[in-house]
Amino acid sequence: MAPTTGLLDASRASVFFDGTVTDPQLDHPEGVAIAPDGSVWCGGERGQIFRVDPDGTGVTEVASTGGFCLGLAFGPGGDLYVCDLKHAAVFRVDTQAGRAERFADGAGGHPLRIPNYPAFDADGRLYVSDSHQFDRPGPGVFRFDPDGRGELWYGGDVTFANGLALAPDGRHLYVAETFANRVFRIPVRDDGTAGDREEVAATPGAWPDGLAFDVDGNLYVGCYEPSQVLRIDSQGRVEVLFRELSAHLLAHPTNLAFRGTTMFTANLGRWHLTRLEVGAEGLALPPGGWR
Repeated sequence: MAPTTGLLDASRASVFFDGTVTDPQLDHPEGVAIAPDGSVWCGGERGQIFRVDPDGTGVTEVASTGGFCLGLAFGPGGDLYVCDLKHAAVFRVDTQAGRAERFADGAGGHPLRIPNYPAFDADGRLYVSDSHQFDRPGPGVFRFDPDGRGELWYGGDVTFANGLALAPDGRHLYVAETFANRVFRIPVRDDGTAGDREEVAATPGAWPDGLAFDVDGNLYVGCYEPSQVLRIDSQGRVEVLFRELSAHLLAHPTNLAFRGTTMFTANLGRWHLTRLEVGAEGLALPPGGWR
């Protein structure tokens, strides 16, 4: 293995599934999500929706959007929701029937431009980040009800809104602001509306992409560049959890997903999924992570 740095020992990192020469081939996955049965799902750059067996022994192409898959997440009913760059829309995938259908492409007169990442709250409402434009800040975050009705929930300008994560108690939505090199959060008020943004942490020299909370409420950030995963504590301190210096084991990791204390990362730069055993002794933060 190439040299690594960070809190996590290199022995705790491995390739979970190598789809370089499989049939079907994993096609530069950006999004990753865990199904109720423990299987690991990811998308491809031609719209493919892949299911990887829970033990990493095989892969199946279940459906396709015919576009370019970005982030994905499972809804409370078991369907998979996929952000698609080419179609500028969110798709709902019936994972049993293998059928993908357009769920939303905007709300309230505001079209989705670059729908990037979906995240569900406890009531089944879907938040979707809109990266807007690569070289121009813009709004923001949409929210949709289960029937597809929605609104531009947070209309403030964001410099490429990317990964989202709801706090464990549901009171804040965390947002990766990629080209501003930082993470911020938006309070979810008691009436469901968005509060004013609150800065969480700066990541100078790193471009944050995906966000995920572990079972203890600690926040992790997948960075497209350099190839690393960061951890942010409740005081806003940023630490490198794991960085692989050759960008092979971690190859421009984007989205993150947890299954217990095991983290899975998509690697937009290659054709595999990475597994990080984060539950190693000595890694736990003091009690009371982000809430």
